[in-house]
Amino acid sequence: MVTSTSAERVADQPGDSADGSPTATSSPAASPEEISAPPLSGLTVAIDPGHNGGNGAHPDTISADVPDGRGGTKACNTVGTSSDDGYPEHRFTWETAQEVQTALSDAGAEVVMSRSSDDSAGPCVDERGRFADAADALVSLHGNGTEDRSARGFHVITAPAGGRAGDDTARTSEALGRALAEALEATGFDRNPAYDDLVVRTDLATLNNAAVPAVMLEAGEMRNAEDAELLESRQGQEHIAEAVVTALTAVFGDAAP
Repeated sequence: MVTSTSAERVADQPGDSADGSPTATSSPAASPEEISAPPLSGLTVAIDPGHNGGNGAHPDTISADVPDGRGGTKACNTVGTSSDDGYPEHRFTWETAQEVQTALSDAGAEVVMSRSSDDSAGPCVDERGRFADAADALVSLHGNGTEDRSARGFHVITAPAGGRAGDDTARTSEALGRALAEALEATGFDRNPAYDDLVVRTDLATLNNAAVPAVMLEAGEMRNAEDAELLESRQGQEHIAEAVVTALTAVFGDAAP
């Protein structure tokens, strides 16, 4: 039978070699809890790309009245706006939603979308709020259509309590809206000076019908040439996606289930 020598037995002990000098020891494997999870793991985010490419072909559908979330009604939807060179809002929101979905998935979030294509009609604005019921937050993507071509910059909108959202949810919506504005400015987007703070409105059925924290981003003025170029660019859309992830992480990162 082969046996170890005394020197060999000493060398087998962690921290010593056969001649008494220190040796490296291997670290224990990290437990699953010690491995950093993506920042939005466990969070479900609802993304609403505003309007739809087929809305114009279905005027009866999109003009029908639906609940506005505060006891009144609104038209189901609209065709949206477009840039002066013909880039439509519905296409901008759809393309940007793809970037947002990818960025959120990379950050560990589950993503649900209010529509699955850019060539159909709807959904109506009440459904665009209610589809997020099983999510933790809703982000609705839009481009603004101010007639004044000199107007430019983004603004963020939330709704106060009183629709389907209670006080706590409305406060979280405001926190998310402010975080999104800060994140967009950090990526180089300019805030519209006409809206120097978070905009709170009661007339937007998508927000009124949301029971979870919800924000609407008007990412820029589509009739302004500089804004339109930014919104149409892949880089601009990626920066919006980056800002959405940053804002959600700031508000929900430590509280994701």
